[in-house]
Amino acid sequence: MFLYQLLNFFFAASKKEEEEEGGLKYDLSLYKRGDLLEVPRTLFTHFGIYLGDNRVAHLIPDILPVVTKNKSSIAKMVTNNRLLLGVIAKVASVRVDSVVDFAYGSEILVNHMDRVCKQPALDGDEVARRAEKLLGSVTYSLLWYNCEHYVMYCRYGMAISYQTYQFCTAVRKIVCSRTSSYLTALCGVGVMLYLGCLTTLTALLTLLVSFTIWMAA
Repeated sequence: MFLYQLLNFFFAASKKEEEEEGGLKYDLSLYKRGDLLEVPRTLFTHFGIYLGDNRVAHLIPDILPVVTKNKSSIAKMVTNNRLLLGVIAKVASVRVDSVVDFAYGSEILVNHMDRVCKQPALDGDEVARRAEKLLGSVTYSLLWYNCEHYVMYCRYGMAISYQTYQFCTAVRKIVCSRTSSYLTALCGVGVMLYLGCLTTLTALLTLLVSFTIWMAA
């Protein structure tokens, strides 16, 4: 109970933000059942599947179901604070919200992924059926199962995430670079000298790690 009250206090800071969202008006006639909707949100792009009748199914992290069973509170728009805490706790759900609550005040792109994915989209009714079938709590993973994996499976039959791929590619470029190999070797030698454990074995291990990064670059 105390944790719920504490979180309520924390969420109060985003109440004004939540009330200000929804300033945009959305033309529902632009969306068809099975459309993939895409909006920028916080540090990433958020995705959902339009079910028709102003309903969007989307996978979204949310900490609130962990601390309360109050359905009316959980059903409210998921604010950025709730979302970010859900990412950290790895708890999420596939839920249905209105277009306004899903968009969170952002512009909506419709079926933008059709130009990126080589796999043709499934029939709209099949897409929506898949989206509805997966409703409920899920274990969230920023890299392995996020909102993009969910919609890509529903619309194209492949649970993939281009955001994850781009992130991993960027990390690989940073880690597996020649600069990293230099820094790894220097740090390794520096630590060994500081600890007084500069031996043939530790020197070889440091060189091996640096060489591996060098070759992967």
